[in-house]
Amino acid sequence: MKNIAILGSTGSVGTQALEVIRANPDLYNVTVLSAHSNADLLIAQALEFKPELVVITSDAKYAEVKEMLAGHGIAVHAGEEALSMAAAYENVDLVLTAIVGSVGLRPTIAAIRARKSIALANKETLVVAGELITRLAAEYGVEILPVDSEHSAIYQCLVGEKIDSIEKIYITASGGPFRGKDRNDLLKVTKEQALKHPNWVMGAKITIDSASLMNKGLEVIEARWLFNLRLDQIDVIVHPQSVIHSLVQFNDGSIKAQLGVPDMKLPIHYAMAYPDRIETQFPRFNFMDYPELTFYKPDMETFRNLGLAYTALEKGGNMPCIINAANEIVVDAFLHDQIGFLEMSDVIAQCMSDLEFIQQPDLNNYLETDRHTRIFARELVSKKHLAI
Repeated sequence: MKNIAILGSTGSVGTQALEVIRANPDLYNVTVLSAHSNADLLIAQALEFKPELVVITSDAKYAEVKEMLAGHGIAVHAGEEALSMAAAYENVDLVLTAIVGSVGLRPTIAAIRARKSIALANKETLVVAGELITRLAAEYGVEILPVDSEHSAIYQCLVGEKIDSIEKIYITASGGPFRGKDRNDLLKVTKEQALKHPNWVMGAKITIDSASLMNKGLEVIEARWLFNLRLDQIDVIVHPQSVIHSLVQFNDGSIKAQLGVPDMKLPIHYAMAYPDRIETQFPRFNFMDYPELTFYKPDMETFRNLGLAYTALEKGGNMPCIINAANEIVVDAFLHDQIGFLEMSDVIAQCMSDLEFIQQPDLNNYLETDRHTRIFARELVSKKHLAI
C-alpha cells in the first residue's frame, strides 16, 4: 500500500485522484491533503479519508478547518510554508502535486530533497524552474512521473526505449473551444464561451489556457525538461478528438502513440501505480466510436501564446518564469472581466519584452522574477481595464 500526499486535493486533478483512491482502498492510503481556500470540501475529504495531516493555505480558513477536524486525530496547519512541510512529511511514499500555478515550486523542491516519489500535475513547476528541478531530481535520485495526459502518454511510449533514440515528440492539442476561429472572431469572446471545453473537464485556469493554447506552450516547456529534449524535437499538432494523447517518433522512423478516452483518471492512476499497471473499471476506448482521427497545424498567428512559449523556451533563463507568472495574472483578469481574450497575449508579450532577463537564475532569481512579473502584469491589466 502506498501512502499518498495530495497537494491541491479540492481541484480537478485532486478530486479525480481521490476517486481513484476510493476505488482502490487496498492499494492507496491518503496521508496528507491540502487545499487553498475550499474549506468545506477539504473538511469533507479529510473526514472520509482520515489523513494524518491537512494543510489549508488560506489563513482565513484555518480556524474553521481546525475546529471541524478536532477530535479526529488529524493535524491541521495553515499557510504556504506548511505545503513544503507536507510535501516532505515522513509517512508519505508519493507526493501528487496538483496545485495550480507557481506556488507548487517550493513544495516540489521540498519533496525532492526528502526523496519522495513525485507525480507531477503542476506543470508550472517545470515551466518556471525546469533546469533547477531536473538537476535536483537527478542529485537526489528522484523520478518525476508526469500526470498531464500528454506527458504521461510520452512517458508510456518511452518505457523500454532509450532517450537518445527519440527523434521528435508530438504533443497533441484539442484546439479548445475556438479551434478554426480567426482574430476577429476572438475579439469579443466571453469567459463563459472560453470555459466550454469540447472534450475535457478541467479547472477554470487550465481551461482558459487550453482555449488560448497557452496550455500547449507550457507543455512544450515542461516536455523539454521532463525528457531532456531540444526545442526542435518538440512539436504541437491539433487533434480535435483528443484520443491520441501524444506521440513519439524514433530515429528509425517508427512512431508510438498512446490512446485512450479523454479521462484524467487514467494518467493519474498510471502515475500512482507506477511501475505496475492496475486493472480499472474506467471506460474503454473503442475505435468504432471514432471512425476518423484528424490532425491540423496550430494557428500561432491567431493563438499567439503558443509562439510566445516557444520564444521563451528558446531564450531560456528566467523567460519561461516571466511568461508563466504573466499568464497567471492575465487569466485571472480575463476570468474577472478585466481584459479581453486577445489582450492576454498582449500583456504577456510586453512582460517578456520589458522585464529583466537573467540568463542563469538561481531559486531566489526565480522567486523575484515571479514577484516582479506579477506586479508589472497587474499594472498593465489595470491600464487596459481603465481604458475600456
